Amino acid sequence: MNVYCKQHAYYCGIDLHARTMYVCILDKDGKKVYHKNIPCKPDRFLQAIAPFREDLVVGVECVFCWYWMADLCEAEGIDFILGHALYMKSIHGVKTKNDRIDSLKIARLIRGGNFPVSYVYPPKMRPTRDLMRRRSHFVRKRAELIAHIQNTAIQYNRPPLGSLSKTKDRHNKDIIGHFPDPVVQMIVQADLALIDQYDPIIARLDKQILTQAREHDSESLRLLQSIHGVGDVLSLTMLYEIHDVNRFASKQDFCSYARLVKGQKSSAGKSYGTSGKHMGNAHLRWAFSEAALFFLRKNPAADHYYKRLINRHGKSKALTIVAKRLGIAVYYMLKRRTPFNTHEFLHGSMNTQKT
Repeated sequence: MNVYCKQHAYYCGIDLHARTMYVCILDKDGKKVYHKNIPCKPDRFLQAIAPFREDLVVGVECVFCWYWMADLCEAEGIDFILGHALYMKSIHGVKTKNDRIDSLKIARLIRGGNFPVSYVYPPKMRPTRDLMRRRSHFVRKRAELIAHIQNTAIQYNRPPLGSLSKTKDRHNKDIIGHFPDPVVQMIVQADLALIDQYDPIIARLDKQILTQAREHDSESLRLLQSIHGVGDVLSLTMLYEIHDVNRFASKQDFCSYARLVKGQKSSAGKSYGTSGKHMGNAHLRWAFSEAALFFLRKNPAADHYYKRLINRHGKSKALTIVAKRLGIAVYYMLKRRTPFNTHEFLHGSMNTQKT
């Protein structure tokens, strides 16, 4: 957990909502100099902090509506920090909770050097990252519809339909006629109609995101696609979720952020298992898990290495190890600006396993 430790003359904690925000400002001695609930309007906020903005830091919890506050502070030259929502939840849990108390606690956390910081994603690439996440949401919904059709066939004891992911696969099959009951046919027809609506939308988003990525960072995109099995979708997900690999001090920090490692709990020399499985970036975790599967496909050298891992650790843990190694490889690839080398990856991984 990273915390903000820089000293200021004033510390501003904001309990931010969609329409209103409770603003609390403390001086360096911890005395409240401002504590009011105001509308979420830039001019009202700037008016409130005007007497204190010469040496002020503004802290906000990472909620869905923080974008405008971060951009406003950047434009006005005000120090801004974003609080990690899960860490803050564990730090300032108390009996009584309301907006007034929350804003004061945030200000005190900043002043005391205990404010857990999260990354402030820059506005230039932020909309495309959000578009990529929305695209992933649509793909999952489309997959749910396909799975529902296949499960309906099992439910009514009909022969399996096989793959329906590609448009030509669906159009070449009499899917509706596969079900004799007219009411069940309506269920399947509704699913197919929605899938046909998703297909052109997803295709259009793919084209737009890829165009934007080539403008934002075509070199990093090329490096990521040098990994065997990593195509447009996985490379775009990694590109926009990582953004700048230099914000991670070490490969351990990067793997922790990507959920490729778990936290250890111990006390008095005794281990109490792992924790923090929900801490980090779920999108990166998915991307590296998928990349590990595609990396092994049609890759004899990698498959041989994978089988050795299975013999030693079991299938599930072996795949986790491959995903983590790919995460480390991506960290150094982007850091050193070098493409992926399968031979060096497997050789380095094998040496690591021997030790």
